[in-house]
Amino acid sequence: QVELVESGGGLAQPGGSLRLSCAASGFTFSSYAVGWYRRTRGKECDMVATVTRTGDSTNYADSVKGRFTISRDNAKNTAYLQMNSLKPEDTAVYYCNIEMAVDFCWGQGTQVTVSS
Repeated sequence: QVELVESGGGLAQPGGSLRLSCAASGFTFSSYAVGWYRRTRGKECDMVATVTRTGDSTNYADSVKGRFTISRDNAKNTAYLQMNSLKPEDTAVYYCNIEMAVDFCWGQGTQVTVSS
């Protein structure tokens, strides 16, 4: 049974930064691509960023390119999302999930709120 626990969210001002962490357990983390997804209240689940098994390739939503960076440390079974130059439209619940997830926006999630 896979488990992924997100943390690091909170309140930030526009232009600020946050770093999200995703701690994985219950499976071989390094065998799967991993991604960050977000759901804005009343909206669908959207891909934010993904990274391959070894971290050799990444993919980002157009809305976050140049501002967010996804990374992973397979030795620590952890994925990260560094978020810089935050905008109010980044406000959402952020989720971390592996490539074969049935629902990419499931789990505990971590709330990110960007407001002045």
